[in-house]
Amino acid sequence: MAIRRRMPGTEIRVWARREESIEKVRVLGLADEASTDAAAIAKGAGLIVLCMPVGAMPEIAHRIVPVVNPSVVITDVGSVKQPVVEKLGAIFSGRAQFIGSHPMAGSEQAGIEAAREDLFDRAVTILTPEESSDKETVAALAKFWEGMGCRVAVATPRVHDEAVALISHLPHLAAAALVQAALRENPAALEWRGNGFLDTTRVALGPAEMWAGILSENREAVKKAIHAMIENLVEVTKLLDAEETGAIEDYLAEARLVRDRLKQK
Repeated sequence: MAIRRRMPGTEIRVWARREESIEKVRVLGLADEASTDAAAIAKGAGLIVLCMPVGAMPEIAHRIVPVVNPSVVITDVGSVKQPVVEKLGAIFSGRAQFIGSHPMAGSEQAGIEAAREDLFDRAVTILTPEESSDKETVAALAKFWEGMGCRVAVATPRVHDEAVALISHLPHLAAAALVQAALRENPAALEWRGNGFLDTTRVALGPAEMWAGILSENREAVKKAIHAMIENLVEVTKLLDAEETGAIEDYLAEARLVRDRLKQK
């Protein structure tokens, strides 16, 4: 939808696992061609974007690698980069140019019904090229994402995974943990929930299967982020025990100030 709006005249082909999804693409007029045959869709393409759970990417990569040519640029939108870059980089080595991407866009909703053409507007897309990646190809991929309305950043896969564990993966897990804590400690309290609880736990509505895969693929960085969160909570616990009201206020005020700055960007 974003390509249709921002890059008119571009030939768009779409692959999906299920025929019913392909039919929705056709009905909505979102592609010039749509099929469940990944190789047929990939053949002759100039840019291929893999949009699927990270665990499913290697299988699809093996399906399309026989039909791609060395000039094609292949990227993805996966939330984890180290395992993706390692596995797909090996599959496409000498056959195509693979560079990882992660647009920080989306919501807890899933499926084509949740799609919208302004999804990428002002979102940050992180590129994770390897040292051997062609600089002109990296620049061309950055231009594509900028053309989609994104702000582009570049990082190594490891730096990406550690940062995203803190700002994306931990928040999802924390939202789920908050729901579980209320459910296990006092399920009746959930009947009294207000907008604060619903807003804080919104991301817990994301697809469980997809998120389980993300957390597993990025387990070391996620565990590090969890320990950082625990240390913060323990710090607050000590302040509460010591009745350090001023220190608690400072802790909350600093977080409020930083959060307020984020919404202005």
